[in-house]
Amino acid sequence: MADRDTGLVDQWGRPIRRADLTQQIVTATVGGVRQTISEHPSVGLTPGRLARLLRDAEEDNPSGYLALAEEMEEKDLHYLSVLGTRKRQVSQLPIRIEAASDEKEDVINAEMAQEFVGRDVLQGEIKDILDAVGKGFSVNELIWDMSERDWRPVAMEWVDPRWIVFDTPDRRTPRLLGEHGQGEDLQPFKFVYHMSKCKSGLPIRGGLARAAAWTYLFKNFDMKGWVEFAEIYGQPLRVGKFGSNASEEDKRTLLRAVANIGRDAAAIIPDSMLLEFIEAKGGTKGAEVYERLAAFLDQQVSKAVLGQTATTDAIAGGHAVGKEHNDVRGDIERADANELEATIGRQIIRPLIDLNRGPQKRYPSIKIGNDEDVDVDVLSKALQRLVPMGLKVGQNQVRGMMGFKEPTAGDDLLTAPASATGYPGATAGDDPDDEVAPPRGRPARNVIARNAVEATAADLAERLTGLVDQAAGEPMDRMIEQLRREVEEADSLDSLAVSLLALYPEMDPSGVGAALERGLTAAYLAGAAEVPSEAGAGGEA
Repeated sequence: MADRDTGLVDQWGRPIRRADLTQQIVTATVGGVRQTISEHPSVGLTPGRLARLLRDAEEDNPSGYLALAEEMEEKDLHYLSVLGTRKRQVSQLPIRIEAASDEKEDVINAEMAQEFVGRDVLQGEIKDILDAVGKGFSVNELIWDMSERDWRPVAMEWVDPRWIVFDTPDRRTPRLLGEHGQGEDLQPFKFVYHMSKCKSGLPIRGGLARAAAWTYLFKNFDMKGWVEFAEIYGQPLRVGKFGSNASEEDKRTLLRAVANIGRDAAAIIPDSMLLEFIEAKGGTKGAEVYERLAAFLDQQVSKAVLGQTATTDAIAGGHAVGKEHNDVRGDIERADANELEATIGRQIIRPLIDLNRGPQKRYPSIKIGNDEDVDVDVLSKALQRLVPMGLKVGQNQVRGMMGFKEPTAGDDLLTAPASATGYPGATAGDDPDDEVAPPRGRPARNVIARNAVEATAADLAERLTGLVDQAAGEPMDRMIEQLRREVEEADSLDSLAVSLLALYPEMDPSGVGAALERGLTAAYLAGAAEVPSEAGAGGEA
C-alpha cells in the first residue's frame, strides 16, 4: 500500500497514488483517441460550418472548435500577436510568496513554495497555463520527483485540450479522454486545471477564441478578395476583337492570347483580329475597402484581447491615449494574475506542502504582479507611529510592500545606529553616565527629553494611557453607577427617559474632563518632543 498511496486524499476523498505522481500518464497514441494530428477545420471554413463547430463544442464535442482555435493563432498574425502579448504580460510579472504568519512552521512552508516559484522554467509553464485565455480552459500535468526524499514538481507538461471532455450533466467538470472515448477523472495532485473567465458561463464558451472566430472568418474572406484584387491591380483590361466571319478555332486562339499576354507579353493572332489594352481608372478605391475592413476587424480583436487598441494600431491620440489605454489593460492584467494566483496556490502550492508536511491549517499565499506604487516615506512614518500604539504588522507583509526580500544566512543586516539619547538632535559626551544636555529654547521638549532615555515611544504611550485611565476611572465609575441604578429602578422605557433627563443636571463630569485634559496635554508634549529640531528653526517656543 505504501508504494501506491501517499496517505493523503483530495477534497473529494480520493487517495493520492504515489505511482501516478512520478510519471507522465497523458501521452499521445498512434491509433487511439488521443492523437496529435489535427483535422484542420479552418480549410474551407464558411459561416454555416463555423456555427456548427461552435454548437458542437457546447454539445460535448469540442474537438473541432479547439482545433480551429489553434489554427487561428497560426494563420491570423494579429490574433497571434495580441494573444501572445496578453500571455507574456502576465507570465513575466514578478511572483512572491507570503507566509501565513511569522511563526516558524508557516515560514518553512513559505520557503518551500518560494523554491518552486523560483524555478527558471516557471515562466514558460505559466504561458501553457494561460492557454486558457484563448480556449477557455487549460490542463497541464505535473511530474513529481522525490529522489531527494522530498516531493518536488520538476516539470509541467501541456495537455492537448482536445483530449479533455466535460462531464455531461453540468458541462463544467473536466475529464480526461480515455482510450475507449469515455471521460476519466483527473488524478488529484497530478493535473493543473485553469479556467479563464473572460466571460461567465461554461468553460468551453469562456475563451476569447470563440468571440474572435467570427472576425477571423470575415477577415479571411476579406484577405482572399484583397489578394485576388492585388493580383490584377494595375494591369490594363485586355480586350480581343474578332470579325463576324471568325471561326470557333479563331475565337479560341484569340481567347488564349488575351489570357496569356499579361504573363508572357507575347501572342500570335490572325491578322483579322485585334487586341486592345484599356487602362483602369480609380482602381485604388477597391484596395482601400479591403484595408479598412481588415483594420476594423483587427481593432475589434485588440479590444477583446487587450481591452484597447492604442498599443497595437497607429491611431490618433499619441502618448496620452496610449497611457490611458494601458490603465485599462492593467485591469485585465490584474484579473489574469488573480486567477493564476488561485490556480497555482490551490493546485500546486497546497499539494506541494501537503505531500511534504501534511495538511496544514494555513497555507502561504502567492502574489503575482507589481504592487501599486507605495510611498516608502509615508509607510515608514505610519509604522513608526502605529506600531508603538499596539498595531501588529507582519514583517513579510511590510517587506513585500517595500520590495525587500527575506534576508538569508550570512547577509550583512542593516541595524539602527546606536544612540546614547532618546530624543533627536541631542549629543552626549564620551562617558555614558554624563547628563545629556537638552535642546535650548523649547521648554515643552526639555520636559520630555529628560525622561526620554528611560522611556521609549511604546512605553510612553502605554504610560499615558494608564495615567488617563487611572485618573478618569473613579469619576467615570460614579457616573456609570448612577446610570445603572436608574436603569434598574425604571419600569418602562418612558419612565427611564424621564429619570435620565432629571439625572443629567446632577451628574458631575468634571473629574473625567480634567483627566482627559491632562492626558491630551501630556500627549501633545510627547509629540512635540519627537518633532525634529529643524522643523521649528524659524521660531522658538
